[in-house]
Amino acid sequence: MELAYWIIAGLLAVFYLYAGGKKVAQSKEQLQPMMGWVDQIPMPLVRTIGVLEVLGAAGLILPPLTGIAAWLAVAAAIGFVLIQAGGIALHLSRGEARLIGLNIVLLAMAAVTVWLGTTWL
Repeated sequence: MELAYWIIAGLLAVFYLYAGGKKVAQSKEQLQPMMGWVDQIPMPLVRTIGVLEVLGAAGLILPPLTGIAAWLAVAAAIGFVLIQAGGIALHLSRGEARLIGLNIVLLAMAAVTVWLGTTWL
């Protein structure tokens, strides 16, 4: 269980650190080709989502690694489930059902991380 947690949490952390970092650092024009939805969302909200993703990535790794407030890893994983549910809803509202594959995979990985975190941590 512990190894499975670290593999899945590590993959999620790398993905969200990258994606969140892009949302925090890049302009709307730079994000547009990769994230077409940024044209409908105010940039302060996009930046907030990015900050939450970066903090969540740290939350998946640092608390279990240090042994301090390990429950924060479960909270971070729950946050990622909610972010992906919102992403799926946004894509569906834009008529982009074909684009939700990655969101479903990330949602499933985050849900498994929640489960592993509650059984291991």
